[in-house]
This record gives sequence, structure tokens and C-alpha cells, in this order.
Amino acid sequence: MTAAHKASDSFLYLDSGPTELRMDVALRDLALLMSIDSNGDNEVSGRELRQSRPEITRTLESALTFSNSSGNCNLAGKKWGISKHSDGVYSAARYAIRCPDGEPPEALEYNFLFKQDALHRGLVSLDYNGQTRLAVLGPDSRTLDLAGTDTPGYFSVFKTFVYEGIVHLLIGLDHMLFLLVLIIPATLSTAKTQEPSDQSTGLRGRLLGLAGIITAFTVAHSITLALAALDIVSLPIAWVETVIALSIGLAALNVAWPIFGRKTWKLAFGFGLVHGFGFASVLGDLTSGISGLAVALAGFNLGVELGQLALLVVGFPVLVYLGKNRMYQKGAVPVMLAGIGAISLFWVVQRAPLF
Repeated sequence: MTAAHKASDSFLYLDSGPTELRMDVALRDLALLMSIDSNGDNEVSGRELRQSRPEITRTLESALTFSNSSGNCNLAGKKWGISKHSDGVYSAARYAIRCPDGEPPEALEYNFLFKQDALHRGLVSLDYNGQTRLAVLGPDSRTLDLAGTDTPGYFSVFKTFVYEGIVHLLIGLDHMLFLLVLIIPATLSTAKTQEPSDQSTGLRGRLLGLAGIITAFTVAHSITLALAALDIVSLPIAWVETVIALSIGLAALNVAWPIFGRKTWKLAFGFGLVHGFGFASVLGDLTSGISGLAVALAGFNLGVELGQLALLVVGFPVLVYLGKNRMYQKGAVPVMLAGIGAISLFWVVQRAPLF
């Protein structure tokens, strides 16, 4: 299954000190580095996973470097098994962190999967004196200061998740295609595809109408993002991603044949509710039930909105300019809608649990 909203993430849980680590890595990510499915049946059995354990362990341990003023620390394996997150099965390993001087580590350097996937992230949850500090490790931020944990670092968490919200928006092709479908009607100058308010007020009316559509979408996915991340509502991620894929095709169809009516903001709000559950899969596995959740949610949601605004600022004027051309209206738009619809159907078949 392809989960465009759920990017490649590993989860690192550190206890007070820190003196212990639990690391969860998706089997699909490990498969990029080694052959886990030895019989090639596209399923990883318990026996195959046990056979791969030495290689998995070496790979994970080589990706982590804990250190303090006395030098690098060692990882002593304690437990090993599997865990389940919203997007599938993960290899889970628990370690004791042992430094040369017996003191806790002061820094962590993370180097896992970046060569294979530059969008991979290590999501860190650090428990310190009853409070949880969150951090995100990526290709440009591979190190984490473990000594400066006397303060929760909420502003740092906020900035980190703003950035991650932007990244997840820009790498979420399905979300970008859905936004494109929503704004296409506002870029056309024909009466057939515009709402009455757009026809009477020109570009200003189209901009106001588009702002309403994006606002409806924003409000909707903010609601479900919060509900899901707070564990108030939980839906199977496979079905969420399938409906997200389906929503793109239906939105494209509605541009040509308004089966849902011409009140596009209603369509945006309805499908936005579903897209919010997709975004929540990014945060829920790491942040559920912790004190920093509100900060992470606010930052991530703001990042998503900043990404949307950036796309609109860059793309909308270009499409409006093209909308004056008959070839754009009669040729390019139908081709775009047909292509988006085809991609949507492909994703539905690829993601649906029944296939």
C-alpha cells in the first residue's frame, strides 16, 4: 500500500537520562537495505524476520551514535521483536545505552536511510522528568542535544513541526493534486465552470471564492487531525488513504460534471475531513497522550497551511494567466483532469485493503 501522507519515519523513544532506547523501524524501510523476504512472496514471516535479525541489528546500531565528553557510547541489546504503527509492521528493538564514564549520553547522531530516501525522518520522543520532548532528525539535522533537557523546548518543537508540516505537504502528491483540482475552476474564464460570484466580480471574486474553498479545507482537516492525534477518533489508515485517493478522482470529475454541485467549498470541507486523518498518521504514532501534543499539532498544522499558501501564491497566477488561452480551457484542463482521475483510480486499486 502506498501512503502518501505517511512518509518514511522511524521512531526513537528515549527514557530519562537517557539510559535506555527503543527504536521502531518499518519493515518496508529495512527492505530497502536488505533482503528480508527471502522466498519472494511479498510477505515477511516470523521465521524470515528472525533470520534477518543479525543484519537488522547491525544496520540499526550502525545508524546511531550516542556520545558524551568521554567518547562514544555502546548499545547493549535487551529485547527484540515487532510493533505495529498506523502504516504497518515495524521491527522494534530495546537497548541499554552505556557510556565509558558511566554517565548518560549528551548527544545523538542519527544516520539511517538518508542515502536511499532523503525524505526519511527519525522522530524522537525523549522522556525527561515526567515531560516529553519531541524532535525530528533529518539529513540536515542529524544530531540531537540530549543534555539540554531541563526545559521542555516547546518553541523548538513548534518550529520543528512547522517545518515537517511544510515537508509533508510538499511530498504528499495526492494532497497537492487535490488542491490543484479545487483551484482549477477558479482559473477558468468560461461561464460553464465558474460560480455566479466569480463571473460578476472577475479575478477578485475568484480569489475570494478560492480563499473560501481553501479555508473550508483547512478547517475540516484541522478538526480531524486533532481528533485523530488525540485518539478521540481512530480510523484504519489503509481505508483513509484509499478514500483520499478516491476523493481526488471525484473532485476532478466534479469539475467537468458537477455531480456534487458547484458549491466547491462544501466538497473541500467534506473531503478535507478525510485528508485530516491522513495527516494525523504522521503525528499520532509519536505524540499521542503527551504534554507536547498541542504544540506539535499547532506547528504541524501551520506548516501544512504555509505549504498550501506557497503553492497557491506560485501556481494560481500562472494558471489564471493560462486560463485566458482557449487551448488551456479546451485542451490542457481536460487532459489534466483525465490524468488526475487516472492516477486517483490507480491509487485506489493500489491502496484498497481488498486488493
